Amino acid sequence: MPISEVFSRYVYDSRGNPTVEVEVTTETGMYRAIVPSGASTGIHEALELRDGGQAWGGKGVLNAVSNVNDIIGPALIKENFDIKDQKAVDEFMIKLDGTPNKSLLGANAILGVSLAIAKAAAGEKKIPLYAHIAYLAGSKHAVVLPVPFLNVLNGGAHAGGHLAIQEFMIAPVGATSFHQAMQMGSEVYHILKRLAMTRYGQSAGNVGDEGGVAPDLTTPQEALDLICDSIEEAGYAGKIKIGIDSASSEFFKDGKYDMDFKNPHSDPSQWLTGEQLAELYINLVQSYPIILLEDPFAEDDWAAWSYFYGKVDTQIVADDLTVTNPIRIQRAIDCKAADTLLVKLNQIGTLSETIEAANMAFKAGWNVFVSHRSGETEDTTIADLAVGLQAGQIKTGAPSRSERLAKLNQLLRIEQEIGDKAIYAGINYRSSLNL
Repeated sequence: MPISEVFSRYVYDSRGNPTVEVEVTTETGMYRAIVPSGASTGIHEALELRDGGQAWGGKGVLNAVSNVNDIIGPALIKENFDIKDQKAVDEFMIKLDGTPNKSLLGANAILGVSLAIAKAAAGEKKIPLYAHIAYLAGSKHAVVLPVPFLNVLNGGAHAGGHLAIQEFMIAPVGATSFHQAMQMGSEVYHILKRLAMTRYGQSAGNVGDEGGVAPDLTTPQEALDLICDSIEEAGYAGKIKIGIDSASSEFFKDGKYDMDFKNPHSDPSQWLTGEQLAELYINLVQSYPIILLEDPFAEDDWAAWSYFYGKVDTQIVADDLTVTNPIRIQRAIDCKAADTLLVKLNQIGTLSETIEAANMAFKAGWNVFVSHRSGETEDTTIADLAVGLQAGQIKTGAPSRSERLAKLNQLLRIEQEIGDKAIYAGINYRSSLNL
């Protein structure tokens, strides 16, 4: 079925910055997608086109919007594509841009169109988006609900305070269903908020970019003690585990890691080498119920990644290292740097390339972990993506703030829609393809 109209406008993301929204219209209706934006972005990501200048502090997206309305949309309509052929549409846009990182038209412009096309194709086929994505990905069956890794305590670039590590997540792996996992996570989150305010003052209940509490802590041990006490009080010890996203590229300076990077007078003699930071992680894993470490080292510190891999029996997730890019994923596989790919649609810029990256990771025996961005919207595509890819885990932020909960609420709907056939990944989240 041909496209009759492609239209873009700017709307606002969860940080109040402009972002790209795209509408694709066919005979079956109008289908809309909104593009998210990251804060701790890897330098190897596809380019998010911003206008610069004074308006919106340089963060405007009028050029990206114009590229959809004036270039991409008319070209797609002229080609008269079958919208169910996602790869053909995406490859056409990639060639239309013609740059290695989508810098001419903007990855935000291209991605908005790519996702709206996928929604239109699902609408034409009269199937849910997750089922259409499963078809595109060659997944066996789209019935696996991922474990939500809930970012309940924010630090790093996502919050104020002195804490260098960006995310502390809770993972209800001991739940028996997605809706039970969400109940467990919600209960722990509210206890955590209360304990944070009791111990660190009323302002400790304030939340960061992704909805987690953001008390002014200094060490990861303080954060982990607070989270473990909350899990214990909720009665879920052993059923809820912890994940950490260090986002360490943010505090990598001159070949070392500055855990006091928010201090303009940080003492360089206290900065850690890759091996010293590895020892810190080993000690944390031995002391706390940590099952996942994301971006433990910087995006180009390949030696530290390879040195650390295998030293702990903990999932090692690559985000800034791989940026959902097949070339960097292959290098990480060859270097034995990690065992899990974090998937972010806007890092690569099309749905087809995202699926290609996920399948590449699965083929290598890796896991796939679907993720939001810190600048999010009400768009729920990544919930359908996680189910469609049969990924066993997803992170969308805390069980707080509507742009985070939109994805989690969508997963609740998907679980209910699938019914008795729904499988919660739970403790088997690292082998979700076998469920």
